Amino acid sequence: MITAQELVDGLLAQPWGQVSPSVYETGRVVSFTPWLTGHEARVSFLLDSQRADGSWGVPDPGYALVPTLSAVEALLGEGPRAAAACERGLAFLRRHLSQPPPLPDMPAIEMIATSLVRAVNARIGDPLPLPGVLDDGRLELVEAAFVGGGPVPDKLWHALEVLGPKAAGLPHARRERTGTVGASPAATAAWLGRREPDRFDPARRFLETAVRQHGGPVPVGLPITTFERGWVLGWLARAGLDFAPHPELVCGLLETLGPDGAPTADGLPPDADTTSVALSALALLGRPTAPDALWGYETDTHFRTWPGGEDGRSITTNAHVLEAFGTYSRFRPEARYLSAVEKVANWLREQQCGEGHWSDRWHASPYYSTFCAALSLHEFGGEGAAEAVTRAVRWVLDTQREDGSWGIWGGTAEETSYAVQILALTGGVTGRERRAALRSGGRYLLCGGDGHPALWHDKDLYSPTAIVRASVLAATHLAGVSDGAEVLTG
Repeated sequence: MITAQELVDGLLAQPWGQVSPSVYETGRVVSFTPWLTGHEARVSFLLDSQRADGSWGVPDPGYALVPTLSAVEALLGEGPRAAAACERGLAFLRRHLSQPPPLPDMPAIEMIATSLVRAVNARIGDPLPLPGVLDDGRLELVEAAFVGGGPVPDKLWHALEVLGPKAAGLPHARRERTGTVGASPAATAAWLGRREPDRFDPARRFLETAVRQHGGPVPVGLPITTFERGWVLGWLARAGLDFAPHPELVCGLLETLGPDGAPTADGLPPDADTTSVALSALALLGRPTAPDALWGYETDTHFRTWPGGEDGRSITTNAHVLEAFGTYSRFRPEARYLSAVEKVANWLREQQCGEGHWSDRWHASPYYSTFCAALSLHEFGGEGAAEAVTRAVRWVLDTQREDGSWGIWGGTAEETSYAVQILALTGGVTGRERRAALRSGGRYLLCGGDGHPALWHDKDLYSPTAIVRASVLAATHLAGVSDGAEVLTG
């Protein structure tokens, strides 16, 4: 297993971040920029990752809808093998667009799906149905804003590809110093379009760099620099692992914190989630920093993810806000910080599901959101949060699988690591039952678990590889299992 120091050093070695390949994003790059290096490898990736039922993605029709649409649209016209895959994919889409499944709360899902259905229908004889739950009029409003040059929320540049060919060469598109548009290979590819640019073009260089990470296929979002560094450093430090971060990592986190907080990376607007995790990580590393940038995200009851608002509310963003205010209030216990702690803790308790877990819009698994909420409430929620934390621990114990793992679609190392950390860091339920669960969970992790399937929400499900490895490493350390030894206490 990789050490904490090796994992931290790798953050500088791969400064844009480590992210799993995305079917959705790869399909958009295939469609928009067929001239780009690695085209055949991307086509092969799409063909090889199709499921037996004709879909792409995880075994859940709601999550499978967008990647399947993207893969089918990209593969149309790519030869006989691709034609057979398209037929199977179209059959899956006809079934599930006729009676749409519940849609997961993922960024721009309605606009993306509508754009893709229209793109597929422009290329086939028998059109796919386009249900009203997807075609709600928002795509037309966004198209008018983009094409008309009017004000567009910064976060929408991340999904510029919904414009299709209209995105190519959009004159007011903002390109970052990395060359990206919207911190997205798909958005950047859509802006470049099918006309091959000069090899020194910054956007082309960005895509050429992005496709090297997986030899052709591309991640759903890149770069993720601040997001990755905040989560990795914070989680390793909280677990008590020994490592020495290069000063560039700490200084880099400090430098990203502007008046509105920190963005995931260049090309995205600041957000309360990344800002809070960066603040908590800095405090754990001995550099406590005032969380005043978070006031711009405050509402009467909780905190928004984005400064301009959001469609929905995030459990994990508020759990991280609670940690940021709670940690800093220990250094500077001002009334305004303590009041924010109380507000967010109360809101989180009210959002807990009856079974004892929490669910969230940024991750497919309730184990991640429960991990975030339970740990923040245990640490900063006061006596009033004790019952909520105990219920969360009880839910974790009750949902462990026979092989020692946890997971929604099957046991995974990532979800098991969250469950193990809940048990190890919150207390709530002590004694033989907790020790047995920790022991079997730790053994599962020590054996490697079931890889790191994509569970995080963006336009497609993805896995931020270094972040997941940090969680697994932290959990294995806290469970006290290493090389066959077991040191379980409590």
